[in-house]
Amino acid sequence: MLQPERMDKLPGESGALNEMTTKPADFVSLYRRAFADYGTQALWNKRVLETPTEEDALVVARALRIEGDREARLLAEQIEQACRGAL
Repeated sequence: MLQPERMDKLPGESGALNEMTTKPADFVSLYRRAFADYGTQALWNKRVLETPTEEDALVVARALRIEGDREARLLAEQIEQACRGAL
């Protein structure tokens, strides 16, 4: 049974949380975010490409996992998921 406070949002309705969980970010924007957030910390030996491929994004994700902190590893996971969705 649905709780009364949740009856206004039915499953499948659009909402901020629902959109975030169902619409994966594209790997290019995550790739650029990785360089913006972790360029000097974890990607110091990588170069930003104008048009990265899925393979390029996966290389960045691997570097984030090895050189980055916990937040960088979460971003790496998002990049990997976006790349799997692009295949």
